[in-house]
Amino acid sequence: MTSRYRFTAYLIGATAARTGDELSGPAVLLLGVGASGAVAGSTLLAGLTVAAAVGGPVLGALLDRSRAPGRILAVGLIGYAAGLAAITALFGAVPFALMVGIAVVTGLLAPAIGGGWTAQVPALVPAPKLGRASTLDAMTFTAAALIGPGLAGVLATAAGAPVAMVVAGVLTLIAVPFAWRLPRNSEGQRPKFFEAATVLVRNPALRQSTATSTLSCVGVGMAFVCYPLIGEQRLGSAGYGTLLLVGLSVASLLANAVLSRRSYSPDRAVQLSTVAIGLGLAGAAVAPNAPLLVLAVALTGIGEGPQLASLFAVRHREAPPELRAQVFTTAASIKIAGIALGNAVAGPLAACSRTVGLVAAAGTQVVAAVAHPLWTVRKQLVR
Repeated sequence: MTSRYRFTAYLIGATAARTGDELSGPAVLLLGVGASGAVAGSTLLAGLTVAAAVGGPVLGALLDRSRAPGRILAVGLIGYAAGLAAITALFGAVPFALMVGIAVVTGLLAPAIGGGWTAQVPALVPAPKLGRASTLDAMTFTAAALIGPGLAGVLATAAGAPVAMVVAGVLTLIAVPFAWRLPRNSEGQRPKFFEAATVLVRNPALRQSTATSTLSCVGVGMAFVCYPLIGEQRLGSAGYGTLLLVGLSVASLLANAVLSRRSYSPDRAVQLSTVAIGLGLAGAAVAPNAPLLVLAVALTGIGEGPQLASLFAVRHREAPPELRAQVFTTAASIKIAGIALGNAVAGPLAACSRTVGLVAAAGTQVVAAVAHPLWTVRKQLVR
């Protein structure tokens, strides 16, 4: 079965699913912002992302023990698309608290789009090609981040946020047959719910990369909310603000293309890329005009792309084979929870001042980069 499923098919399916995900986030945000303002939009988005902290470990354990992990991913994608459809159909017709509840339930399935796919890569390529495959896999996230937010901005501006939500669901469903046909495992593992969390804490490299990237993602989540509002303030439309993410993704894609041709230390790259993200966010906070704003966002992208590729490289290198899926989905869930925290904090901050929101986002990158070496030192001191 593995020989019949080509890595190209994986990349197509993963890109479709992740584009749907990248489109759904800004679409949900714009849906809330357009109806009730920044706080409502950030709350709805936080609801969609925060539940992944629970969904990831559970989904990962199911994937590790299943002989047909692709079937589980396919069902997760269908559920996520159904949740997006429910949010679109019911928004404004039911109490807002219920809408947040639906978003939370939908978010439980978000790990099927991220770590759940990535954990299948070692079964699709020989070990010597795993490094390059990891970079290509990271580039599907970048490509999705390039297409999704830009498409959300265009659709929301031209036809309204509900249309953007519908397209997000359709893209997610396109990935279903590609997930369904992923190779079967010869033998499923026994269930090991939440055991990957122990691995992430005890393994110094995994602990370091996960902690640094999660702190970084808090700032990224804050920026995600601030960009549409900055666009509304400086470019004339919140929809145009989401197009800033296109520039970020182009820079990410180019940075990863360069990275894929070179050997490097992924552990060190996680820290350096976090510094680049922080500089870009700080630049966006003080940029006096549109060109400099775009340049600052691009610098953020130069950091984000290599950070993700480096994270994948560390996880593939360090994760125990029998817990690989759970390590990826648990780590992805922790990152998503960091983004959700950033989303929630950014709403009130950005409502007062867009600049303050971006400065705070840049500050989290400084904390993450400075603390990066401490996550391994602490373990040594305990010993």
